[in-house]
Amino acid sequence: MIERKDDICILQITVPDESVAETITRAVLEDHLAACVHLSPVKSRYLWKGEISRDDELLLCMKTTMAAVDELERVIRGLHPYEVPEILVLPVAGGSEDYIAWVEGCISGRR
Repeated sequence: MIERKDDICILQITVPDESVAETITRAVLEDHLAACVHLSPVKSRYLWKGEISRDDELLLCMKTTMAAVDELERVIRGLHPYEVPEILVLPVAGGSEDYIAWVEGCISGRR
């Protein structure tokens, strides 16, 4: 396992439903901006405009590269219905060389 690969990251977003999740997932995969997207149901609690809000959402975790983040964010913002979508970039501290090579190859269009 390699200790650190600065180029690989996970971009995390939440979406309101399966339809939005599928639209965004298809767009980022077809554009080779993410190698993989995991979808998980979450129960969100957050402050919004001074009130505590509760929503059932889907959490999307996209495996990508730092070089693709700006374009990935542009695509997400264009398709996302929220006024302020959650878009977080989480660096990857390590991982298997084969998996990291696969992610890099998918983003560059080589896989």
